Amino acid sequence: MSSQSFRIGISGGIGSGKSTVCQLFARKGAPVIDLDAISRACTAPGGRAIPAVQATFGAEFIDDTGAMDRTKMRDLVFSEPLARSRLEAIVHPLIAVEVARLTENAQQQGVACIVFDIPLLVESAHWRTSLDRVVIVDCTVETQIQRVQARSGLSESEVLNIIQAQSSRSQRLQAADAVIFNEGKNLLEIEGELRILGAQFGL
Repeated sequence: MSSQSFRIGISGGIGSGKSTVCQLFARKGAPVIDLDAISRACTAPGGRAIPAVQATFGAEFIDDTGAMDRTKMRDLVFSEPLARSRLEAIVHPLIAVEVARLTENAQQQGVACIVFDIPLLVESAHWRTSLDRVVIVDCTVETQIQRVQARSGLSESEVLNIIQAQSSRSQRLQAADAVIFNEGKNLLEIEGELRILGAQFGL
């Protein structure tokens, strides 16, 4: 990556509110490269990962629309750790190519700052060397559970399984250059914190 644009990595556990923070950065003019969205596109109908997913896991992991069956795959990777590695070996190289393309496009536009929305930033050690700052969006585990249940309908045990599969809250906080504690705050309060961070990042 070129050093022309300041590179911020945003991460946080599921339900932490990092997508909201990324949207606020976007309002301030920073292009946001969403790795989860890129991953979903790879496994959507016609996605570049679909042939390899079918060949590796079987046709039963492709739903009637031609997309990867995310529920069935989620259940598999939680029950079989090697399945996660096999899926990542398919999807991660495709994500890397698209991230590089979007980053180059953003830098050609001369933007001051690029935001990378990276759910597994802490788990992926290589990202640390590619970023100028890491911003962690944090909240309590209890709040994570409430938010995810409200939006997805998953059971508490299902949400806990997802949380436990991610890096711990303490690991994320140790990796942070800055922390936005998204607990009991409204958008105006979060925007105020971002205004301070943005001034440091050229926004």
